[in-house]
Amino acid sequence: MKRFEDIVAWQKARELTNLIYREFRNNKDFSFRDQIRRAAISVMNNIAEGFERRSNNEFRHFLYISKGSCGELRSMLYIARDENYIDEKTLKSLYGKSEIISKMLANLIKCM
Repeated sequence: MKRFEDIVAWQKARELTNLIYREFRNNKDFSFRDQIRRAAISVMNNIAEGFERRSNNEFRHFLYISKGSCGELRSMLYIARDENYIDEKTLKSLYGKSEIISKMLANLIKCM
């Protein structure tokens, strides 16, 4: 890989971030909306930042942070469902996408 944009996990995280932005665009709970957006952004940005460090150890460290942000995002999706910000179908869809990214990150970490 020559660029972080070539990493499939980053591509999927970008897609998920855009979905999160669209889903919560009109949410009036500004604190919640900002936090779930930050969690999604953190997934893709930590992949990019770690890759740009050009060190396997640092890249691995940032992949772990990204994976943690995936967990935070999934936790926030439960809150979104509990507060009726999203329906069950949306929860399952976004949760599933986050879980796939988390597994991709785990595989990347194993390869480092």
